[in-house]
Amino acid sequence: MQQIRTVRPAEPLAGVRYPDEQRLWRYVAEGVLTQETLTGGFQASFRQHAGRVALAGPEGDITYGELDERTDRLGAALLALGLKPLDRAVFQCGNCNELLLAFFGCLKAGIIPLCSLQAFRKLEIGYLGNLCEARLHFVQGDDPKFDDVAFAEEMQAEVPSFAHILQARGTRRGRAVLLADLIEGMPPERARAVLADVRHDPFQAAVFQLSGGTTGVPKIIPRFHNEYLYNMRAVAACNGYTAQDVLFFPTPYMHNLNMGCFFGPFLLTGATVTVTPDIGEESLRALVRNYQPTWFGVAGPILTRIAPELARADAAGRARRNFVAPKNAAGLTRLTGSPAHHIFGMTEGVIMFARRDDPQEIRDTSVGSPVCAHDEVKIVHPGTEDPVADGEVGEALFRGPYTIRGYYKSEKEDVTRFTADGFYRSGDLMSSRVVEGKRYYFFCGRIKDVVDRGGEKINAEELENVINLHPMVLACAVVGMPDRVYGERVCAFVIPKPPATDLTLAQLTAYLQEAGLAKFKWPERLEVVREFPLTASGKLSKALLREQIVQALEAEAAGGTGSAIGKTSTTTEGK
Repeated sequence: MQQIRTVRPAEPLAGVRYPDEQRLWRYVAEGVLTQETLTGGFQASFRQHAGRVALAGPEGDITYGELDERTDRLGAALLALGLKPLDRAVFQCGNCNELLLAFFGCLKAGIIPLCSLQAFRKLEIGYLGNLCEARLHFVQGDDPKFDDVAFAEEMQAEVPSFAHILQARGTRRGRAVLLADLIEGMPPERARAVLADVRHDPFQAAVFQLSGGTTGVPKIIPRFHNEYLYNMRAVAACNGYTAQDVLFFPTPYMHNLNMGCFFGPFLLTGATVTVTPDIGEESLRALVRNYQPTWFGVAGPILTRIAPELARADAAGRARRNFVAPKNAAGLTRLTGSPAHHIFGMTEGVIMFARRDDPQEIRDTSVGSPVCAHDEVKIVHPGTEDPVADGEVGEALFRGPYTIRGYYKSEKEDVTRFTADGFYRSGDLMSSRVVEGKRYYFFCGRIKDVVDRGGEKINAEELENVINLHPMVLACAVVGMPDRVYGERVCAFVIPKPPATDLTLAQLTAYLQEAGLAKFKWPERLEVVREFPLTASGKLSKALLREQIVQALEAEAAGGTGSAIGKTSTTTEGK
């Protein structure tokens, strides 16, 4: 392996907060971070597994060799358009083969993808595009609900740096260039010659991810070549991904959860990633039926759509499947008959998983432990750097080889987000304890994810964890609903576990009483629903749930009957 002479990139990007050199040298000395780049890691895998299927789905399978050649040709064609290494490209496209071709094409050309969301509009794209001075806007082109090509043309006036529009699919329109035309027009030999001149720096930014913040426009998170590669490999090693695995994870590919923990590690391993632009029930069931995935990431609505197909599996089929979820792994295992793994992670860095060989209690209740032995975790009293006692709940602080040191063009604000010695203040509440000689972590919610009932703070995550253990509950989300007396009362949204549909609030509170939960934490309204609303990144949207309950209360106050949401059960009993 080539000796590392410097940990500073040759061309530092303005606005990027690079990791502390002293700490970087330590990770280099310990063999964690190397001279490898994210681009090089994927290229090596593409060539090693050339004959295997990389992308599979209803629009056709693509082998690793085909993926390698097409992304070579696309990357070179983008440079021929006039783009340069370290230019930024805003990605605004739904899941499809073309999205992954564009992502890897940009990586090979040294162009930095900014991982935007398809649902973003003028406010978000204008802000992000101007902030990072992006030169390429990549859109889908065949979205039946939104003319994103026309939108991209409008955004060129809002973002003067947008010089090019790349259209993924459909018939070329307006000023866009079509992805397929770029690939077709670039001969493979010429592409390899063009890309041979591109120099990739292991300590340079490779991808601009976005924060998962709940307010305002997301912050830009630079992820660097060798640390993002390490992140993906560490996840693959932790979960034991192999070339025989098949992934079903239809959340947005540009979201860090999918990129850093699933499709990225899978494609570094030689495994198969299923791809479908259509997430309708029949399409998803066919994907499960035809490709027999071994790893699943499923939000509530997705799980509901594929549940009948999952139920068809025999004992051997259930045993080879693995499910990943942020909570309620025990309930997911009961429903599917397959192992379920809790995950905790953030785009800013640290990733934790519960492992197959962890004690059952840990698998059911804990998010496990970090995927990297060099990840450092401190649990402190919120807003301080004072540690809590073992087993007590506090704010989690993180530092490690793949945890960022700062957001993009945000150095002044970062003073309150990072400690002086480089720990990231997550805003997540956790506790930890040692079980059988190993330290495990328990997610206890967000600092602000509470319901304030007359001054009593009710942690939503704590209550959800208890409700999720009810035998009739598949998934639960707790939010505050406005109340003239208490300010807020607790409302629980519940997706029932099939075939149950008749759960009542009385049954639920009787269960909570039996579980020993303090009465002031009990929900005072129950909404039984078929699915939860999701954010554009595929996460449960509590903001939309709060809007729904507010609208339902207003309709009822105006004389409406019943709930506009789902089946409702309420109580006005004081606590």
